[in-house]
Amino acid sequence: MTERARTSPGRRSLLGAAVLGTAALGLPGTADAAERGAGGRAGGHGSYRDLPVPTVIGHRGASGYRPEHTLGSYRLALDMGAHIVEQDLVPTKDGHLVCRHENDITATTDVASHPEFASRRTTKRIDGVPLTGWFTEDFTLAELKTLRAKERIPGTRQENTLYDGRWEIPTFEEVLRWADEEGRRRGKPVWLYVETKHPSYFRGIGLALEEPLARLLRRHNRHRAHSPLILQSFEPSSVQRLAELVATPRVVLLSGAGERPWDFVEAGDPRTVADLVKPAGLTWIASFAEGIGPTLDLVIPRDGTGRLTTPTTLVDDAHARGLILHPYTMRNENTFLPADFRRGTDPTAYGDAFGALRTYFGTGIDGVFADNPDTALLAASDFAEG
Repeated sequence: MTERARTSPGRRSLLGAAVLGTAALGLPGTADAAERGAGGRAGGHGSYRDLPVPTVIGHRGASGYRPEHTLGSYRLALDMGAHIVEQDLVPTKDGHLVCRHENDITATTDVASHPEFASRRTTKRIDGVPLTGWFTEDFTLAELKTLRAKERIPGTRQENTLYDGRWEIPTFEEVLRWADEEGRRRGKPVWLYVETKHPSYFRGIGLALEEPLARLLRRHNRHRAHSPLILQSFEPSSVQRLAELVATPRVVLLSGAGERPWDFVEAGDPRTVADLVKPAGLTWIASFAEGIGPTLDLVIPRDGTGRLTTPTTLVDDAHARGLILHPYTMRNENTFLPADFRRGTDPTAYGDAFGALRTYFGTGIDGVFADNPDTALLAASDFAEG
């Protein structure tokens, strides 16, 4: 365990007490203690550093149980006790920000069953990758509201298809209003984790994300350094642009070591993610962001068989520069877990997610994005107990 992890037993113990027993089931009031930082202050009334450690971030809500980026998924994540709920933002043709993992909505909505939109199916190159389908930037908000969300990976999460068609695509403004209402109802702020998706691509077609996002944050008083919201992007220039517009805390997302952020590709910057996780790269990130969101493989690499190897120095190197680490993404299914923690031969069956989370928490990470927030909360409780 890192020095930083050893010096914060209070928050770990408090989290463990909060999520023991019924807490992870989301019964009324069970998450209250987990949301309190030093001095009993509710998380969200202070800094992002007042959040429990490890922080459990509901990845696209509770996407292990409900179609992602729906109010149903977000609400379930809160009910389970997630400390933060994530949104990914893409624009509509008329400039509204909506919550979808990608602008390609082929797999996440019923758009293919709408004959009136058959002619909108097209092929585009997004960040250098050709994609064929339907895209949010070709629809007005009114048109998108006629669609309904569905499970993105039904072959893996067949139970989630029960909820196909139940929810519409939410706008980010609707989510902000929902979060405000939920915060009043629950008696504490609802933390949001907001990503700008493909910002260079959208700026290039006249649908920039950062300025309208900043306007919404100001409108809902989430533009301050102690606001209950964290901004994130895979493109460092988007994070830098947001830093000029609002004081809300910011995180740079980091993908595979050999990959380059798309804004680097467009700008001719030769650096890769492997460069950004070196001390010099982390020092640069710390000049405009408060944290990093690395893939879990940057924390503990996998070998050719998919088994975990030796942890890197990334956690200690980032902490030495004052950066928090919120890696992504923990999922319960065998197909997503390191080979060490798979159980049986069914790729859709649950493996030993608790063992995997214990291993990752042991590196000293500050939190984790999880499709199954209840599992991550129980694992955090186990870790807090020792």
